[in-house]
Amino acid sequence: MGNVKFIVEEMAKKAKEASRAVANLSTTVKNSVLLKTADKIEASKERLQAENQKDLDAAKEKGLSSAFIDRLALSDKVIKSMADGLREVAALPDPVGEVVKMWKRPNDLLVGRVRIPLGVICMIYESRPNVTIDAAGLCLKAGNATILRGGSDAIHSNMALARLLQDVLQELQVPQEAVQVVPTTDREAVTELLKKEEEVDLIIPRGGEGLIRFVAENSRIPVLKHYKGVCHVYVDEDADLDMAKDICFNAKVQRPGVCNAMEGMLVHKDVAQVFLPNVGEALKEAGVELRGCDRTCAILPYAKRAQESDWGEEFLDLILAVKVVDSMKEAMDYIAKYGSNHTEAIVTRDYARARKFLSEVDASLVLVNASTRFNDGGQLGLGAEIGISTSKLHAYGPMGLEELTTTKFIAYGDGQIRT
Repeated sequence: MGNVKFIVEEMAKKAKEASRAVANLSTTVKNSVLLKTADKIEASKERLQAENQKDLDAAKEKGLSSAFIDRLALSDKVIKSMADGLREVAALPDPVGEVVKMWKRPNDLLVGRVRIPLGVICMIYESRPNVTIDAAGLCLKAGNATILRGGSDAIHSNMALARLLQDVLQELQVPQEAVQVVPTTDREAVTELLKKEEEVDLIIPRGGEGLIRFVAENSRIPVLKHYKGVCHVYVDEDADLDMAKDICFNAKVQRPGVCNAMEGMLVHKDVAQVFLPNVGEALKEAGVELRGCDRTCAILPYAKRAQESDWGEEFLDLILAVKVVDSMKEAMDYIAKYGSNHTEAIVTRDYARARKFLSEVDASLVLVNASTRFNDGGQLGLGAEIGISTSKLHAYGPMGLEELTTTKFIAYGDGQIRT
C-alpha cells in the first residue's frame, strides 16, 4: 500500500510539472510526436505483440471469454488502427490557442476567450490496450499531460506502448512525464489517483457501469461519466416505414454490443400492425430476441413478454425491448424515464413533431430519421473521440479535441482603470 501511494504521488506530481510544458508545445512538435509514434508502433509490431501475448496467455489461463480476449488482442488490424488513429489526430486542427470570441467594451477594453488545455487528465479504463494510444494521442494534441490506468489484464501491453511513446517524447525533447502509464495492477492505485485533486484536473473512466460508479463515488476530482447507453428509436405515426425498418435494423444489428446500439424500439399504435410484422421478421432472422409489451406480443406471437426489468436495460446483445405507444408524448415520457441521456432517435415525416422531439428529448445526441449508431466522434465529424459523456459538465456527447480543452478570458487594455 505504501509503495503504491508513493508511486501515484510521484506520477501525479511529475504529470503536473509536465503539463506546463505540454500546454505550450507548438502544433508542429505535437504532430511530430504523433506521427513518429505511429511509425514506431508499426515498426515495433512484433515486440508489441510479444508483450501482448503475455496478457493473452494469462487471460486464457483465467478462463476469460473469447470476446474479452478479442478486445485484449493487439492484432495486425489493431496495430494498424492505432497508427492510423494517431495520423488522423495529427491531421486535425489544433484547438489550443484558438480565439473563440472577442468583443470591445465601451471603455475600449478588448475582451476575448481563448481555448486552453485542461491540464492533467487521468484515464481509467478496462481491457482494450489500444485505448492507451488513442487517449494519449488525443490528450497530447489538446495540450494535456496524461496519466493512464489500464486494466490489469493488459498490463504488459500497456507498459510496452507507454515505453514506446516515451522514447519518442524523449527523442523530441518533450517531458516523458507528459504520458505515464500506472505500472502496477494493484487496485489501490485507482483509489489513490482519485485523491489527487491538487495535481489532476479531470478523471475519465471508460468501461463497465461498475467501474464508472466506483470512480464517480470515490473521486475528489471532476469525473466525466458515461454509465450506460440505453438508446431508443421511436417510430412515429407519420414515419416512412421502409426507412424506419432500415434504421431500426441498423441500430440494433450492426454492432449490438456497443453503447450507441438501440436497446428499445417504440412504435406508434397507428402503424404497429403494419410495421411490427415487417421489422420483426427481419430482426428475428438476424437472431434478435424481441421482448415486447402486451400489444407487441399480440401482433408478434414469437415475441417474449417483457418483464419490468427489460425497460431501460442495456442488453449489449441481440435482445430488444419493444413497446407500442399511444402518442409521441408517451414515447418521450418513456425515454425520460428509461433513457440514459446517450442517444435517442425519431423516424417521422412530420416536421413539427421532429422539431418537438429534438427540442424536448434530453440526450447527448438526438436524431431525426437516422440510426443511433451515428453517436460517434468520427461519424459526427470530430475526427476522433476519447469517449462519450452523458454528464453535462463540461462536455455532453462524443469528446473530441475541443472537449479536452476549456477556455480562459483574455483582455487587451490601453491604460484603463476601473472607476
